[in-house]
Formats: sequence, structure tokens, C-alpha cells
Amino acid sequence: MNITKENIDALNAVVKVEITAEDYQEKVAKILQDYRQKANIPGFRKGHVPMGLVKKQYGKSIMIDEVNKLLQDSLNKFLTEEKLDILGNPLPKIQDNFSWEEDNYSFEFELGLAPQFDVKLDAKKKITKYNIVADKELLAKEVENIQKRYGKIVTKNVVEEGVTIAGTFVNEEKEINKKSTISLESIKGKINQKKFIGKKVGDVVVVSTKGLFDDDHKLMGALGVSHDEIHGLDIEVSITIEEINVTELAEINQELFDKIFGPEVVKSKEELNAKIKEDAEKQFQTQADQQLLNAVTEYLIENTKFDLPSEFLKKWLAVAGEKPMTPEQASEEFEKSEKGLRYQLIEGKVMKDNEIQINFDELKEYAKGFVKSQMAQYGQLNPEEKDLEDIVQRVLSNQDEAKRLQDQLVSQKLLNFYKENITFKEKEVNYEEFVKEVYK
Repeated sequence: MNITKENIDALNAVVKVEITAEDYQEKVAKILQDYRQKANIPGFRKGHVPMGLVKKQYGKSIMIDEVNKLLQDSLNKFLTEEKLDILGNPLPKIQDNFSWEEDNYSFEFELGLAPQFDVKLDAKKKITKYNIVADKELLAKEVENIQKRYGKIVTKNVVEEGVTIAGTFVNEEKEINKKSTISLESIKGKINQKKFIGKKVGDVVVVSTKGLFDDDHKLMGALGVSHDEIHGLDIEVSITIEEINVTELAEINQELFDKIFGPEVVKSKEELNAKIKEDAEKQFQTQADQQLLNAVTEYLIENTKFDLPSEFLKKWLAVAGEKPMTPEQASEEFEKSEKGLRYQLIEGKVMKDNEIQINFDELKEYAKGFVKSQMAQYGQLNPEEKDLEDIVQRVLSNQDEAKRLQDQLVSQKLLNFYKENITFKEKEVNYEEFVKEVYK
């Protein structure tokens, strides 16, 4: 057997595998002998079937199987030994004059080679790293939300500011008949709100759905219609008022603190604000970190220049999936996936150059932290170590779940590396400012 590689250019190569009869004949002969010993052919005793008959019936298919196995094994071994960094999989070149009637065979495979490039982390245009703070306005809103959550619901006789209204929304044409609860303040516009002010239980209010709420999803929930139906919906609905309630805010005192945080954990309004600020900024940090990782990713894709074996990848995409693609479909799919492929290569380069690795023990500890946080949401704050180990083992035995956790851990390690090695433009904002700047 002989294997050679010819470089077409820096990103494309052809591997030629030449297989002679000597490479496979001994193995084929052994398999045929086994067939002869085991074959049940009418008219012959077991183990006494003429070899000529066995060869005639099975020789060609066995030979083809063995040549293909030998071809695949030798090709994989060659790629490993040569340390070839390829994209996709080798593509066999079609040979018009190929015939299995010969003794010696020659196969050719196209390779798409990964590009060589450097990743520069010294950003000329500084990437913004946001520090999101919980300002006084947010703290005041959160304190009020806590007071509402632990407050007392009081029934009212008439609709007034600050109430919630339970009623049935009806539109016969659209077959809407849905009981929902809305807050008066969630209704958009003073004109719409005035239609409800002063109304009593049993009264009917007719409103237009267009612009009724500041968010179509609130309207979707109130009417019970689908996501596709809600956008642009402009109809009149009648609302029969069935309940009018208001929440009397809970007093800010030690009883409230103990209900929320446990006995004597928080002892004053100042400590309550500090606890809310700490918890809020932890959540904000998660969002800020994700935004920073996204920003670095976009920067690296935009500023790390290299070519790809595009034509090879399009040809590979056309045959790689369960359903073959046309050249046009493959080209379209390549355009969709090119950005992701580029970052995959950049990420791999950063990890290789800076020896960023993940071992199983690290993944297991990360999975354990993930499981503990999930259990805490359901009130299991101190799980037994054995129970935790069993759950982690089950989680990691699921390949999809293990891959998801591994990707998260890689992202975390890369984010920490970027924070230490890239100089950012730091900016302190409140949460509303962050949303406006990042998601505008």
C-alpha cells in the first residue's frame, strides 16, 4: 500500500491511496475459509463446500468490504500520523473508469485544510465592558415589589388607580372568551384607563386591542390567542368586570425581613437595600459577562482575517447531511454557518496557544455546581453528597447534556482569559441604560 499527499494550495490537498492485491488477499482468503466452514449450502455437507463455489458466491462482496475497511483505516491513520488539521471529512473523487474487476486499486480524496493564522487580543478599538449597578430607583421598585408580594389583597367596590381587575374578555367573531386578571397601570394611555375608572363589578367596558398594552405579549395572555394572531390585532373586545382588588403594601419591619430571609438575617431597611443590591448585581453580572463574551466574539471574528477552503466546504456540506443538498442549497448553508465556523477555529486557536484545557474533574465539579443551583430553586439547599454524586453521574452520562455543560465551562474559561488579557473600555451603567445600549 502507498499513500501520498499533494498540496493544491494552502487550503486544499488531495490524498492518493494505492492498494494492491497483496494488501487484502490474505485477509479475504481467511474470511472465505471461515465461510466455507460455516456455510449451509444445499447438496453439500457443512465444511465441505467447494472453495470455488464459496468464492463465486461471496468472493467479490468480501473483497470489496475488506478493501473499503483497509482504505478507511489507512486513510484515518495517515491523517493522524501526518497531524493534518482538516475541515469536514475527506471527499472521495469520482473516477469514471474505476472497476472492481481489477486486482489493484487507486483512490483519491479531496481534503479541506484548516487555515494558519494568529489571534491578536490587543484591540485597537476598545471593547466596552459594562459594570451594571443597582441604582436607587431600581432598589425602590424592588422594595415595593416585595411589599406587594407579601402584602394583603383587599376587595374594592369601584375601579380606582392601583387596582387589579379580573374579568372576562369577549369577542364573538374571533371566538375569544377568556377570564384574565390585569392591573390598571398596565393599560396603556390615560384614555383607555379612564374607561375603567369608577366602574363596578358587573359593568362592561369596551376597548380596542390596538395599543391596549405596551407589550403585545400582555395582550396575548389576556385574550388567550396565539403568538401569530396577536401581532397587528385590531378588534374591539368587551370586558365584564368580575373582581376589583388592591394590594395593601406590607409594612417594612422585622417580621417582613424574617419572612424573606430567615430570622435576624436582615435587621433594617438599609440592610434590606444592601441585600437587594447584592442579589441584583449578581444577576446583572451574569448578563454583563454574556454581553462581554458576545462582544469579544464579534470583535475576533471581524478582526481575525483568514481564508477558508470555501468550495471544498460547500461540496462537503452537499453530501454530509442525511439529505443531500443541491449546490445552491449547500452554498446558502455555508453562508449561514461560515461565521460560526470562523469563531470555532479562532476559539480553538486561542485555547491551544494559551493551553486552556478542560479535564473531567473540572467538568464534574462544574456539573455539581449546576445541579446544586437547580436543587436550590426547589428548596433543597443542602443535598446529601451521595445524592449529588448520583445526579451528576446521570447528567454527565447524557452526551447532549454533558456537551452543553462542557461548552458552558469552555465559555467561562475563555471569558476569564479575555478579562485578564484584553484591555477594555469600562463603563458603569444602571440596568435600563445597559438594555438601551446593548439591545437597542
